[in-house]
Amino acid sequence: MHQRRTTTYGKLVRDRIPEIIEAEGLTAGVRVLDERQVVPALVAKLAEEAEELRQAGPDDRLGELADLHEVLAALAGALGFSDEQVREAARRKRAERGGFGRRLWLDEVTSPGESDG
Repeated sequence: MHQRRTTTYGKLVRDRIPEIIEAEGLTAGVRVLDERQVVPALVAKLAEEAEELRQAGPDDRLGELADLHEVLAALAGALGFSDEQVREAARRKRAERGGFGRRLWLDEVTSPGESDG
């Protein structure tokens, strides 16, 4: 006789995950988040996916980027922004402050001393 075992996750998952879990003969306990819960859950998911990307090997990076992209799209929608609005804001910010193409790493900033004029 097998003993029941429950694993607690407490995190946002993709829409088909409960279906996939149940197809494996397991039971998924899920609930639908209300409007005030979804943004914090998406922000937490964003951090989780960013960490997974950080730890991913070369063969897994595309999949992790896809996960990040999906979470960002859902977060933008939950905040009331369209994909086009986000792209335009990114374009403006890139024009104003630059992108990351030059791979610049800021080591330090030194302020002028009193005698430096």
